Amino acid sequence: MGEKVRGRRLGKRLSPGARAAWAKSSYADDGYLPLWRHMSDSAATAGLLWDRWLPEQVKRLVAQALPGGFADARALAVWLAGVHDVGKATPAFACQVEPLAEKMRRAGLAMPTMRQFGEDRRMAPHGLAGQEILQDWLVRAHGWNPRRAAQFAVVVGGHHGVPPDAAQVMDVRAHPRLLRTPGESEALWAAVQTELLEACADDFGVRERLADWRSVRLPQTVQVVLSALVIMADWIASNRDLFPYGVDGTDGTSARTDEERALAAWEGLGLPGPWQAQEPTGTPEEFFASRFALPDGARPHPVQRAAIDLARRMPGPGLMMIEAPMGRGKTEAALAVAEIFAARSGAGGCFFALPTMATGNAMFPRVLDWLERLPDAQGQRLTVGLVHSKAALNEEYQELRSRGRQQIAAVDMDGDAGIPRPGSEKREAPAGLVAHQWLSGRKKAMLSSSVVGTIDQLLFAGLKSRHLALRHLSVAGKVVVIDEAHAFDAYMNEYLDRVLSWLGAYRVPVVVLSATLPAERRRALAEAYAGREQRAVGFASVAEAEDYPLLTAVSPGHGPVQDAPGDSGGGARVRVERMADDEAALADRLEELDDGCVLVIRNTVPRVLETARVLRERFGDDAVTVAHARFVDLDRAAKDKALVDRYGPKSTSRPKRHIVVASQVAEQSLDVDFDLLVTDLAPVDLILQRMGRLHRHARTGRPARLRAPRTLVTGVEWGAAGVPEPVSGSQAVYGRHALLRSLAVLTPHLDAPESRPVRIPEDISPLVQTAYGDEEVGPAGWAPALAEARRAHETERAKKKRGASVFRIGEVKSPGSPLIGWLAAGVGDADDTRAGRAQVRDSEESLEVLVVQEHEGGRLTTLPWLGKGRGGLDLPRDAVPTERAARAAAASALRLPARLSKPWVIDQVIKELEQFYVDAWQAKESHWLAGELILPVQADCQTRLAGLVLRYSQDDGLEVLRETEG
Repeated sequence: MGEKVRGRRLGKRLSPGARAAWAKSSYADDGYLPLWRHMSDSAATAGLLWDRWLPEQVKRLVAQALPGGFADARALAVWLAGVHDVGKATPAFACQVEPLAEKMRRAGLAMPTMRQFGEDRRMAPHGLAGQEILQDWLVRAHGWNPRRAAQFAVVVGGHHGVPPDAAQVMDVRAHPRLLRTPGESEALWAAVQTELLEACADDFGVRERLADWRSVRLPQTVQVVLSALVIMADWIASNRDLFPYGVDGTDGTSARTDEERALAAWEGLGLPGPWQAQEPTGTPEEFFASRFALPDGARPHPVQRAAIDLARRMPGPGLMMIEAPMGRGKTEAALAVAEIFAARSGAGGCFFALPTMATGNAMFPRVLDWLERLPDAQGQRLTVGLVHSKAALNEEYQELRSRGRQQIAAVDMDGDAGIPRPGSEKREAPAGLVAHQWLSGRKKAMLSSSVVGTIDQLLFAGLKSRHLALRHLSVAGKVVVIDEAHAFDAYMNEYLDRVLSWLGAYRVPVVVLSATLPAERRRALAEAYAGREQRAVGFASVAEAEDYPLLTAVSPGHGPVQDAPGDSGGGARVRVERMADDEAALADRLEELDDGCVLVIRNTVPRVLETARVLRERFGDDAVTVAHARFVDLDRAAKDKALVDRYGPKSTSRPKRHIVVASQVAEQSLDVDFDLLVTDLAPVDLILQRMGRLHRHARTGRPARLRAPRTLVTGVEWGAAGVPEPVSGSQAVYGRHALLRSLAVLTPHLDAPESRPVRIPEDISPLVQTAYGDEEVGPAGWAPALAEARRAHETERAKKKRGASVFRIGEVKSPGSPLIGWLAAGVGDADDTRAGRAQVRDSEESLEVLVVQEHEGGRLTTLPWLGKGRGGLDLPRDAVPTERAARAAAASALRLPARLSKPWVIDQVIKELEQFYVDAWQAKESHWLAGELILPVQADCQTRLAGLVLRYSQDDGLEVLRETEG
């Protein structure tokens, strides 16, 4: 239909009653915006979003549902945006501002005052009222079936974030006086509502299409993305800086046409368009050389070449799962496949989902490098986002945000839009990449074209929450990459499978990466994406494949295809030995070594700290480094950097002898290489992940006794006979069932004369598939213990599934099913806070605090050792701290241990922490510190909380002691 912006006729030809209806008002200056004007602005904005911002992938989804294809799709989006606020032409809404209500009364539209309405008025929020008015008009004036009308009208009903449920619909129908005042003016109210709808049908070009749309069965996916587009159009058109209005109800720019008004607003918004991917040509070697900084003479791995070939051979973009060993370039393979998929599907961006904030931060610069190497299609600008709760503290992202900052005042729909997070000192951003200010905030950040974030951001798409449609739109137009898919527990997998089913219905291309994916999870992911109609065809073979590396592809409407590309990477033969769970014995064993770099991984932080204490007593403080998650953010980042600098691929300062004692943080995100691995028993896939840190890089000069890779397994009470018993801390983290089956499959490799090494990569898949399969494993004498552990595991898994189902959205229903009740009994707003993450992860709500230092007299400062001039900065109690000091304090966040978040103690902990409430920091200007819990530590870096002693150090992080130990 082209790029048209309409609306001037809409206002000119309306009756006085229709022109009197209002949409926006300002208490600051008594300014207001007539309803007809906001309807026109919203429709024009929707048209511009469709033409200039919406990815082709989403346009096609809508177009395929309508008889007139793309022309119908655009017209429907513009029309629904135009009529979305027709529910404001009701007494329940109009009574809220008395001077404007009185103006409507003078035009003949009688209504009670807001006080006279009382609480009943809340039964007719204007979105629900608009849904009822539009549905009634389609049925009454155009002969639509009520159910068919509902699937269009619900877009209007849900434009404030939650589609109405059946009970709400019944309530408003039982109170018609909320929509039209009974008596003499009732007919006029109905006439005004009809007049506005008739004018929109004419002006937005849909009157001639309504008869054809009457028989359309609108897919729920289309209803969702249209709802999101209407929400975006409404938010933009509600921005007074972009669409001004005055005290007389005009925009103060009468010389401008409607088209000029809308285009001026769009230019002021400056929202870049979607990525327009070009399908790469040439050989895989040429492709990889142009996208990634490969070393001289390097060639793509067989897995990478096979992934490109399979992506090109697939009937259409769909799901691809890449299972390959660590260090085979799965990330680069995923980005290459994403580019091919995007070019073929019309995706307008990419979302890279990772397990943790640390892995997200590590991936962000890699994705930026890839984006900078993409072909420059007509100089397009791409919006980028880093989406997790600490993104505002990421310096590289802040540089991009500084470049993208514009003087626009986005309407405060996110709740925090009034306090934009400031960036670092302004610096040139990479060409063509910008972090756009309007695409910030917890509800809009995912709408950037290219996003790196935590897996929670994707799982939130399966959570019944306010404005879920926006989150669905944000992924419906992208290629989604899910990294380290093996890292999710049963609870998270319930959400992931449901989200994948919606992504498949949206025809969103998805790439799943894993080094160690159990066969049944592979099948479950494939079936979830394929959907109910397709999953019965040929999916048993997906779980039966035994090849490794392995690629599995599913295209919509087609059966699964698998490819086994082989592996050309250097294999490893890892000797595995059992070791007593005794720190002194460990120290003895390490003392036997002349030199070497050793990684010791413990499954709990207390075991990390106890092991480090014993080893320091033997080898000295300088010989032992600690790494775990209980460091403040800045210290954790510094530790991660120091580890990579020492043990990474480009290290120039690798020590001759050193011991790193770490928790699970060493499993992922850190590209480090050690000569010897000592690990607590863990599920076998995680043991293999930990082995990936052993002899990871080609290196000369390893100690003679450590030239063959070796892993010592501990954290088990082995016993002379009977079933070995994993230590209680490990069982609390992973469960006895997973640990015993891991030990059972590793037993043939454990230190008996006839045992053989674990072969990497040949043994990865057999070990994982056997450990997670149903067949009996282990010595015969273990059978009763394994059976008991399995029963407990199945009970717990069933409990997790039930728990996940409470707030999880339903499956995609058949076309024509209205979204009414889609988010009923939801959680409200969902975001990347501790409470939000707890909804999609099987974990208790944890408390996060900002650690500061308290001096004599009560003076507060940032921690003294923070680098880059951030240490020892004053934090005055009677004023808002400086920007530099406040940001340094915000970057000193620390998550308290689970024992301080238990139901029986959390209220006491919060009560004690609130004693450090600083009133001056709660101002809007104190956006870094407002609402945060503060934990002051004394000069000795200790404090007391809920009867426990908390001790913090730069070397060891947080340690929790009983009062007697402190």
